[in-house]
Amino acid sequence: MSRVSIRLPDSLHKQLREWASAQGTSIDQLISSAVAEKLAALLSPEYLEARAKGASRKKFEAALKTIPDVEPPEYDRLPNQRLRPNAPQRGKKRRPAKPSGPGR
Repeated sequence: MSRVSIRLPDSLHKQLREWASAQGTSIDQLISSAVAEKLAALLSPEYLEARAKGASRKKFEAALKTIPDVEPPEYDRLPNQRLRPNAPQRGKKRRPAKPSGPGR
């Protein structure tokens, strides 16, 4: 484990101390967790790019074949399209409305 000395504004240190106390953890633990979270966010693009380099359509389709072809449970279904009557369905183009009324 490494030791690091940092300078914080008094107001930030106070908030950090209060938050750590309220959470029942140490300031060290809170700072360590915050740094790890920030690094994960900063390093994500590089990680995803490296993973993408090893990807292939063949591997993707092989993975899809392992998933059973069943309806999802009720709680995991997409909202019913009938609830949004004016929403276009995916993959289908909407036809323009036909003119109506006299003389048309």
